[in-house]
Amino acid sequence: MKKRVVTKIGDIFSVRINEKNRKYFQLIAFDPTQLNSDVIRAFKKEYPIDADPDLEEIVRGEVEFYAHCVTKWGVKLDYWEKVGTSGDVGDLNNILFRRTEDYGHKEGAAPIRVSDRWYVWQIGGQFKEVGKLNGEHRIAEIGIVVTPSDVVERMKTGKYSFFYPDFE
Repeated sequence: MKKRVVTKIGDIFSVRINEKNRKYFQLIAFDPTQLNSDVIRAFKKEYPIDADPDLEEIVRGEVEFYAHCVTKWGVKLDYWEKVGTSGDVGDLNNILFRRTEDYGHKEGAAPIRVSDRWYVWQIGGQFKEVGKLNGEHRIAEIGIVVTPSDVVERMKTGKYSFFYPDFE
């Protein structure tokens, strides 16, 4: 395990997707609304494992998803490696996250599969109670702080493997 890891806004990380390919993500903000956790944007494009793409090309690429995580943990646990930095962190004003109070359940009880008790927020903003997710709120990302393995899973498969209530 690596001893000391320092991460900062703009840092770019490489994630091995399989033996032949990798993808990248970037640390773009710290969200005081969600435990002051790191906010990342993961890019859709896959690159050959031995490629050395231009970092500015990477950050101009299509964003696949946004997430809250702890990037230092991912480096320490060898889920990804820091490969550089870019000052281009994209537009932070249109990133929307969601959470529900229906997450989790008591032992022996069935989890709530579909929630209509949603809250949405933007980075650093206040939680806004919206009830059912309608309109633009339906594209909000799950806003809980996820583990490094969750980030890698989503980069590999396009979805998280953990249970979280849906909105329909």
